[in-house]
Parts: sequence; C-alpha cells; structure tokens
Amino acid sequence: MKKIILSVILASSLFVSCEEDTTGGVSKITNYPLIEVLGDDPVFVAQGSTYTDPGAIATEGGVEIPYVATATGVFRGESSINTAITDEYQVTYTATNVDGFNASASRKVIVYKTGNLVDSIEGVYTCTISRNGVTPSAAYRDIRYLYIWKNGDGTYEISDAFGGWYQYGRALGLGYITPGGTINAVDIPSNNFTFPGNPLTNSGFGGTANIIGLTVDPVLKKLVLTCTWTAPTAYTFVATLTQVQL
Repeated sequence: MKKIILSVILASSLFVSCEEDTTGGVSKITNYPLIEVLGDDPVFVAQGSTYTDPGAIATEGGVEIPYVATATGVFRGESSINTAITDEYQVTYTATNVDGFNASASRKVIVYKTGNLVDSIEGVYTCTISRNGVTPSAAYRDIRYLYIWKNGDGTYEISDAFGGWYQYGRALGLGYITPGGTINAVDIPSNNFTFPGNPLTNSGFGGTANIIGLTVDPVLKKLVLTCTWTAPTAYTFVATLTQVQL
C-alpha cells in the first residue's frame, strides 16, 4: 500500500512540474484601447461653413493615449471632410495599445444644403420606401438619411435611386445602393423633370433600373421618386422623401 501511495505522489509531482514548464511566461494582461467619441453624432454642417471636429478620447488602462482620425465621403468619394461638397462623411478614430491591438469608433458628419423645393431640390431627406405597391414595414419607414445634391452642370443627383431599400431596409449596406440617379429640373414648380442618368444599375445585384418620375410638394416639403428595376424580376420602387429642415 505504501508503494502505491508513493507512486501516486511522484506522478503528481511530475505532472505539476511539467505543467509549470509548459505555461511559464506565456500569460500576459493587455489593456485594449477604449475610445469615447465627443460631441454629437451625427453632426450637421452647412455647406460652405467651417467644420471643427469635436474629437475623441482614447485610453489604455485608464491612461489617455493618442488616436488617429480619418474621414471619407460615403457617396461622393472625398478623402477628407470638404464642406464645399454635400455628402455624408464618416470620421473614424483609431487608437493602438502598447501590444499593437487596435480599437476604433466613428461618427457621421453631414454636409448639407437645403433647397426651398421651388428653385432647388437639394437637401437631407428621410425616406419611406415601398416596392411593387406593398405597404412597407418599420424597417422601410423613416430611413435616415438620403441626400440630393446639385452637380456642377446644374443637374441634381440622389444618393440611392432605390430610396435605401437594400442599404437600410434590408441592412445590406453601401454595396447595395443604386447610384448615379441624375435628375434634370426643367421646371420644379410644374414638376417637369428629365432623368439623364438612366439607365442605372444596383451595385450589388446588377440589373437595369430607370427613374421614371418625380413630383415635388414645396408646402409639405416632400418629394416622391419612382424608379423601376429589372433584375430579372420587375420591381417598382416608390420613395416618399421628406426634407429635413436644417
């Protein structure tokens, strides 16, 4: 019996020693960066005005550390915030801890110009979008935001001719918009528009799309945009856009 007990003790001692050799010096604690975005999100900036970023605070283990801020124009491709260009900009704050681990946080900065819907249809819009006449569920109502800006040649352009159906309603993101929706305002008060950007295509699904109608109500601050799509099923999107009064 004594021999058996001794054998068990020896085996246990060998196991503990082996375990200590295997794990020695491997464990290490790292404090991941934490980033607090300061100020509003989103921030609205009138086109042509000056923008000063509110910044962020990055910490590691309670100690403040540096961060890097970058900005991109979501729909119009600017590589920094350009207050001369109406767009939604994403500002990203990134910090790196001593062990090389990154963390990031972001905010929207929206550069806008609000038209009076008599001389200009520019603006930031919320959107309720229907497809083939079906009353939309909550995900397709009050989408925030769509944008209409004025091009250098006097035409207008909408950020997504499908009214955010796939980007926001289906939550598929920026890769599923229908860009290039160009609108020529022949006479806004009489709802006389042409659509030189046709045909369009969806960035993610392809197919052929055409804007076929736009009506403007300056009193209610609403636009109704109609766009058809074949991909290969035929769909008609009707976007009711409500101008945000900024």
